[in-house]
This record gives sequence, structure tokens and C-alpha cells, in this order.
Amino acid sequence: MKYPEELQYTKSHEWIKTEDGVTLVGISDYAQDALGDVVFVNLPGEGDEVTAGEAFGDVESVKAVSDLISPVTGVVCAVNEDLLDAPELLNSDPYGAWIMKVENVTETEALLDAGSYEAFCAED
Repeated sequence: MKYPEELQYTKSHEWIKTEDGVTLVGISDYAQDALGDVVFVNLPGEGDEVTAGEAFGDVESVKAVSDLISPVTGVVCAVNEDLLDAPELLNSDPYGAWIMKVENVTETEALLDAGSYEAFCAED
């Protein structure tokens, strides 16, 4: 399992990285492993508002459908359309295959650093 140090994580297994005022959101290596083979991703739309702690889409795998929980409150400024044709990118490269970019972030969930998230996953 990988837990990149430059990212922050939620207890619902999303990661965020903020660059130049834009927050990238994806799912962690732990999440993709628990899901199994991802076969479909339901993405939000550009311009949609997302709220920290609330679902913004879902991921369907061979095992189940799981909600994606937004770690931030803001406005979606981009979605990773590559996931529409290749949802398996979330399995092969969970930290490269971001799901959405959010701007005008006003609130974040309680975020964990890599070490705290790794410890949380070990207990889960």
C-alpha cells in the first residue's frame, strides 16, 4: 500500500492535493484495493457545487457501488474524463488518476497526514 507524503487523506479514503488554489481529489490506494476492479465512475459536472462530507459521485466495482465523499466544499472546475473510458485507471494509478478538481474551497473535512492515514487504515 502506498501513502504519498505530499497528500492529505480522509477517513472515507479520498485524498487531496492543493496546487495554485485548485484542489485535486481522488481515491486512495487502500480504497481501490478494497473496491476491487473498478468498472464505472459517476463523475460530477463542471460547475457543480460539492460539500465536504457529502457524496459527489460513485464508483462501481465488481464487488459493489460506493459513494465518493467530497473532502472539500467548493465548485468543480474540472473532472477527469479519462475515467469515463478507462475507470480501471483508479486501480492502476490511484494517485495519478484524480477524479475532480475543485476551486473556491471554503471548507475541508478533517484531514489526515500520510502517517495518520496509514495508521487509520491499519486499524480498519
